[in-house]
Amino acid sequence: MVRNILVGGQYGDEGKGKIISYLALHDKPQVIARGGVGPNAGHEVNYKGKRYPMRMLSCGFVNEKARILIGAGVVVNPEVFLNEVKMIGGDEKRCGVDYRATWLTKEHIERDKKETASAIGSTNTGCGPAVMDRAKRSAKTVSECPELKPYLTDVAKEVNAAKDVLVEGTQGFMLSVYYGTYPFCTSKDTSASSIAADVGLGPKKIDDVIMVIKSYTTRVGGGPFKNEISREEAEKLGIQEYGTVTGRPRRTSLDLHWDDLRLAAEINSATMIALTKLDVRFPSNTHVKKFNDLSNEAKEFVKKIEKEIGVPVALIGTGKDAEDIIDRRDSL
Repeated sequence: MVRNILVGGQYGDEGKGKIISYLALHDKPQVIARGGVGPNAGHEVNYKGKRYPMRMLSCGFVNEKARILIGAGVVVNPEVFLNEVKMIGGDEKRCGVDYRATWLTKEHIERDKKETASAIGSTNTGCGPAVMDRAKRSAKTVSECPELKPYLTDVAKEVNAAKDVLVEGTQGFMLSVYYGTYPFCTSKDTSASSIAADVGLGPKKIDDVIMVIKSYTTRVGGGPFKNEISREEAEKLGIQEYGTVTGRPRRTSLDLHWDDLRLAAEINSATMIALTKLDVRFPSNTHVKKFNDLSNEAKEFVKKIEKEIGVPVALIGTGKDAEDIIDRRDSL
């Protein structure tokens, strides 16, 4: 049995959707489950020329044989969930939601707009108030939502019984409510330990933790952010990005924040790093599939990451498509 967890090592937007989709296609896990917060986190994958912006379902859906699940620790917006099920084909037997998950309602979204948006730069998706209500024991679970009844399941039972499981986390380590830039953070912990608990996996059942980082650093919303450059400079460098959920411009730093990344690797027990957007930082390396074919500058950059963080870089993204990956796992 193989059970791996994928988490973000920065402020979210690291490219987790791309890495998950690649692993889903090449490792062919039986179950792909999503932990984390909820629909405030957009994951995106480009597959066969089409862009899929996902907020509830894992981008691992590109593996058409995998069971796609959402764990009990996730807050679920039924409308978003059902729209995404339809987007990927509408098969009720393929997707499942743990019956114990929190039901995110329109009332939560309205509260989010009034209570937290101006203070911390919330995405206005209602996740924070839904998490608050769960803590107060006043939230409803999705077991009470008639629209979701065809999809309700025991995710913990499924992931523990499956032969191969891939678990996708949301946001990034620096947005953890415990270890991130509190109070400018999300409403839950985003470390691998919490993601495992969200889907019902015990700590001894995790084989690998894949920590995704990209070749520069970005964040959305307020809060501290080291070595930030202007939007104009980021545009000039070709690294200006916009949020998948909100469309807001992301704040950019060309640097990697080494102290943060070392802490993230330690607390997540990262066994390997997946590096994305190497092609954006080093454009001559777009679509490269072998490490030896990278430019010397790009190779030195990868080696520096391994030296600074102390974790091998096993996967390297070199383009937008799910297949634009250098996979070094067998050689490390």
